[in-house]
Amino acid sequence: MYTEFFGLAGKPFQLSPDVNFFFPSKEHSRALSFLQYGIDQADGFIVITGGVGTGKTTLVQALLKELDTEKLLVANIVTTQLKEDDLLQLVAANFGLEANTASKAMQLRDLERFFQEESKQGRRVLLVVDEAQNLPPDSVEELRMLSNFQANGRPVVQVFLLGQEEFRATLLSPGFEQLRQRITATYHLNPLNEEETRTYIEHRLAKAGWTDDPEFADEAFQTIFEFCQGVPRRINNLCDRLLLYGFLEELHKIDAEAVEMVSEEIGSEFFGGLTEKPASREEQEPQIPHAEGPAAVFDTPGERLETMAKSMFDKANVQQRLAALERAVDGLGLNLKPEVAGIREELTYVRSLLEALVHEVRQQGDGSSDEKRRA
Repeated sequence: MYTEFFGLAGKPFQLSPDVNFFFPSKEHSRALSFLQYGIDQADGFIVITGGVGTGKTTLVQALLKELDTEKLLVANIVTTQLKEDDLLQLVAANFGLEANTASKAMQLRDLERFFQEESKQGRRVLLVVDEAQNLPPDSVEELRMLSNFQANGRPVVQVFLLGQEEFRATLLSPGFEQLRQRITATYHLNPLNEEETRTYIEHRLAKAGWTDDPEFADEAFQTIFEFCQGVPRRINNLCDRLLLYGFLEELHKIDAEAVEMVSEEIGSEFFGGLTEKPASREEQEPQIPHAEGPAAVFDTPGERLETMAKSMFDKANVQQRLAALERAVDGLGLNLKPEVAGIREELTYVRSLLEALVHEVRQQGDGSSDEKRRA
C-alpha cells in the first residue's frame, strides 16, 4: 500500500525484530560492547534487561550476526512459565536433541554429553533465553546448574538472559546469590532520547529507500518522542500508522497535527475496541467458599481470609496479568507505564494489608482457642 505511494523498497517500521534495521544508539552500542566482552570471557551469565520494546532481542541478533558460527553453537529460546523439567526439554530440543522424559537426571546427562562433544569439536555453546522474567526461580536455578558443565577445566555452556525490568528485582532476591556470582556482564537498556528518536526514524526510513517522501516536519519528530518516550517498538507502531495515514490522505509531509491525530486514533482503538461482553461482577470478584456444608467450613476466620487472599493474588496471578497488559499497551504505543506501575503498587499495598490482617486474626483465634481449653 503506502510503500508504492512513497517509493519505498519495503516497510521501514515492522514490529517484529529485524537485525537489518538495527540502530546503534549510544545505549545499544554500549550494551553491545558489554555483550562482546562477555563472549570474549567465554564464561558465566550475561544479563540484558530493559523495558518492553527497548530492543533487547534485536541487540542480541546484531551480536549473533557477527559471531563465527563455526566456533559457536547458539540456541535461542523464548520462555513462558516453564518448570525446570520442561525447560531442560526445551533446551535439548533447541540444540537438536530428543527430549528424554525418563527423568531430569537422564536429560541432564544427555545435555552434558552433547556439550562436551561440541567442546571436543572446538565449538562453544551459547544458550540465549529471552523473556527470562517469566521463568520460575527453580528454572533459573536449573540454568545455573547447566553452567557447571565443564570440559578440560573450562565451562562448555554460556547463557544470555534477556528480561524485562522486573527481572532485575528477581536477580537481587536472596535466593539468587549463587547466580549473581556467575554473572560476567550485565546492562540495562534505556529508551532513546529525543535526538536519537529522530535519528532512529530517519535510519529506518533510509534502510527502506526513503528519499524524503514523506517529509517529516521538525515538530513531528518532537511530538513522536513525546508520545513514544523513546521506546523503539512504540516508535515503529506509530510511524507505521503515520505512513498509512499519509497514504490514505495523500500527504507528502507529516506534521505535528498528523502525529497527534494518529496517536489519538491508536488510543481510541485500544480503549474503545472492546467487543466482548464485560465479565459480570460475580465473575470479576474472587469466589470465596460459603460456610455451608462440611466441605466448606473454615476452622477459623483466619483461614477464610487466607483463602480470599490466595484467590485474589495467587490463583488470579494479578502481577502476570498486569505485565501482559503493560506489554499489550506498549505494543500499541501508549505511554501508560506510570499508571500500570501505580496499580501494581496499590495491589502490593493491599496484599500486605491482607497478610497483616490474616496474621492478626489468626493470633486472636489462637488466643480464643487457648482460653476455651483452659475453661
